[in-house]
Amino acid sequence: MAELQPSSQPAGRPTLDELVEKVLGSYQSDPRIQHIDASFLPSRDRAIDVLDRLRELVFPGFYGRQKLTNENIRAHVSDMIESLRVALERQVEDALRYSENLRDEGRGDACEQCATKAKEITDAFFMRLPEVRIILALDVEAAFAGDPAATNTDEAVFCYPGVYAVFVYRVAHELFKLGVPLLPRIWTEHAHGMVGIDIHPGATIGRSFFIDHGTGVVIGETAEIGSRVKLYQGVTIGAMSFAKDERGELIRGTKRHPTIEDDVVIYAGATILGGNTIVGKGSVIGANVFLTKSVPPGHRVTMKPPELKFRSADGNGMRGQ
Repeated sequence: MAELQPSSQPAGRPTLDELVEKVLGSYQSDPRIQHIDASFLPSRDRAIDVLDRLRELVFPGFYGRQKLTNENIRAHVSDMIESLRVALERQVEDALRYSENLRDEGRGDACEQCATKAKEITDAFFMRLPEVRIILALDVEAAFAGDPAATNTDEAVFCYPGVYAVFVYRVAHELFKLGVPLLPRIWTEHAHGMVGIDIHPGATIGRSFFIDHGTGVVIGETAEIGSRVKLYQGVTIGAMSFAKDERGELIRGTKRHPTIEDDVVIYAGATILGGNTIVGKGSVIGANVFLTKSVPPGHRVTMKPPELKFRSADGNGMRGQ
């Protein structure tokens, strides 16, 4: 049998080498979207795998291994924490070394304390997990209590996008408070992509927090939200404007997002903006409200209803309502 010969290069087409050189040239011409010769960067895939396994640890019997019993639970938890601690520690260390490289190029290799600090952060994170579970239990209960369509708390854990987004936020927030760069954002942006709820890990959110339906909710980095707050879909708790320095660059680290006090309900499509904006305790913000100033405690803010026009099927007669 005759050997198959590679087809000849059609006239006018670029060669493989030419295409490769073009792409490589683009890498070198703009380093902003390439990460070559820099070994310290968390793996997004491995970070998300850690997140998925953390959900199994936080909600035992719901995800991953089921049919857990009082006889096998200790061994199961021991195995999970043993493997998770190694995996998370590696991602944290790479994130710390990456941050060192950003501050002073090449220092990631020389960061002798990064490995030690990663161990300390990882241990502190796992020591915090029991308290995080207590808070998440209250969040799940708030979802069940706040939605008459829910039949039980199991349904909230299994099915509610808001519960998933809040779980991811809670664990990411712990890493954020411990000073871990990049990794908390990987987690919360993964949740954002999964369920359409965007919660920055730097936001401060109290207990018994419930996001109903959820799609399109945005909560900014410096937002402060009290306890027993309920949001509906499409709510934005965002920044009104971004201050710039004398060079025209954004000033970071300032309070840019609103404060929402305890027992507030914010209905669908409402937008609340500004670092000085405070929604007082027990207030209700109606659907589609655009708010840039503070609301005293116990107040209700609503939009003036639009005028509706009704036309009959034959086009005769129109009335407003």
